[in-house]
Amino acid sequence: MMSSTGKRPNVIVFFTDQQRWDTTGVHGNPLDLTPNFDRMATRGTHLYNTFSMQPVCGPARACMQTGQYATVNGSFRNGIPLSPDAKTIAHYFNDAGYRTGYIGKWHLAPGNKPVPEEYRGGYQEWLASNVLEYTSRAYETTMYDENNEAVQLPGYRADALTDAAIRFIDRNKQDPFFLFVSYVEPHNQNQRDDYPAPESYRGRYTSRWVPPDLAEFRGSAHRHLDGYYGMVKRLDESLGRLQDTLISLKLDKDTILVFTSDHACHFRTRNVEYKRSCHESSIRVPTAICGPGFDSGGQLRELVTLLDIAPTLLDAAGLEVPAHMQGRSVLPLVRRQSADWPDDVLIQISESQVGRAVRTARWKYGVDAPGFDPSKDMYADKYVEQYLYDLESDPYELQNLIGFPSHREVADRLQQRLIRRMTAIGEPEPTIEPAPPVRSGQRQVLDWELEL
Repeated sequence: MMSSTGKRPNVIVFFTDQQRWDTTGVHGNPLDLTPNFDRMATRGTHLYNTFSMQPVCGPARACMQTGQYATVNGSFRNGIPLSPDAKTIAHYFNDAGYRTGYIGKWHLAPGNKPVPEEYRGGYQEWLASNVLEYTSRAYETTMYDENNEAVQLPGYRADALTDAAIRFIDRNKQDPFFLFVSYVEPHNQNQRDDYPAPESYRGRYTSRWVPPDLAEFRGSAHRHLDGYYGMVKRLDESLGRLQDTLISLKLDKDTILVFTSDHACHFRTRNVEYKRSCHESSIRVPTAICGPGFDSGGQLRELVTLLDIAPTLLDAAGLEVPAHMQGRSVLPLVRRQSADWPDDVLIQISESQVGRAVRTARWKYGVDAPGFDPSKDMYADKYVEQYLYDLESDPYELQNLIGFPSHREVADRLQQRLIRRMTAIGEPEPTIEPAPPVRSGQRQVLDWELEL
């Protein structure tokens, strides 16, 4: 696809870390945190139902870069680097003559030190840290250049990365470029276990809006949401600055811009950490795309995952999508063309458990593999039912229906669907032990509701 000037479009990925979908106005957040994202989603293409298929930093990024499931690319948990032999989206843009650049958090190389060139995924220009939360704090940002020389960047961390991105865009404005900007916000600062917003935003969002799942369950939300929302607000301002830069340089009509996140955040309501579960609060992320081919695309309700981003961007740039990529381009959906689009998504869980889940438009069904080591085992041959949610009546997953006799047939059908999805990507066919029955009261599922 060509831009308005007849050349291949520039491509920018604006990638955040641990951002819930419901931080955005277009998903109902009332705090006006994301006016730039909301405008982008309204004027461009809003991928309303977008999910991380592996809700933890490293694996999600490996999936995003390769278009493959974590059990296929091998980086199924943090600490397992992406193979230097892996083909990433950058390699394909390089081959097409693009200038490629990476700025920010990588998390796909060995250790926490500067990233060796062979582990940089093929990106030509480099200003990054493998684990940015360990080489920086809110107002102290250190990253490493192509020579692995430390670079100190001034300002609030999100602003510092945005400044670097603007410099890259200005420096490469004459020829097509592919830029991946990977922020650490709104992820927590690990060493202090807090969410450091810009100083000017401290206290602005204290005791404001709390999503229903965070209000229902015990966790850290009431302590952390103020900072978290402040970080989201500054990210959106950074997005606006990048959009202004493209307008200023007359690149806005020639540039595809995608906004998404690696996973979401449940604030310790589902396990002892912030993610690594099959719940919406772990897997659902805000995603929008604008620019050539995506402007006026409207809101798409099909179920999309991060696996689909790389094929979509290659397709939109007029490049062939490699056969080994397991995601799919959303361009046929944007063009309202007939597309045999999957009506469910597969979720893989590591580190907290060896878990799997399938999500449809209405239902979510999850299983766990007790006795297997989530730091060593990519998959298991035996699972036990753990979750069943009716997302139509319970979008924040407050009532687990697993084991309800009234929902046994729903669970059975979803179990078969999950097994088909697992085996289709190369996992061994497992056995799944049904959950013990529990009283379901007057609940029932009508025949038409069994159509998943």
